[in-house]
Amino acid sequence: MQSLQQKASDWSGVKQADAFAIDETNLFDKLGLPTFISLSTNFYTRVYDDEEEWFRSIFANSRKEDAIQNQYQFFVQRMGGPPLYSQRKGHPALIGRHRPFPVTHRAAERHTAFFLVAGDELKNQNQGSSNNKSGASKPAAV
Repeated sequence: MQSLQQKASDWSGVKQADAFAIDETNLFDKLGLPTFISLSTNFYTRVYDDEEEWFRSIFANSRKEDAIQNQYQFFVQRMGGPPLYSQRKGHPALIGRHRPFPVTHRAAERHTAFFLVAGDELKNQNQGSSNNKSGASKPAAV
């Protein structure tokens, strides 16, 4: 069985070594807090203003301000900064925290969330289920 990292790598086209190269550099020290706030604000502004209703509906039950704060605090922590996210919300548990959202292959292709789709499919496999959110074993064409 493929690992979560291998599935995400295969689907996204990003080599595992490249994806984990981030662990070798403290980007928080290089970029600073304002960069992560700006990145997260710009990302979620695009998400909440997206022209596709099906995509916006994924986020219908969450506040934009909360999504921005969650993302920048997670990024700060992941990129070598203080553990802002864990101090406020506990362990990041990225896949588990995204479980309530219908992150499909189609959605992942819009905003590079292949790790979440792969994690959901591996969880289903481990539970003996052949069903997944996308209904496919690899990314579907949009």
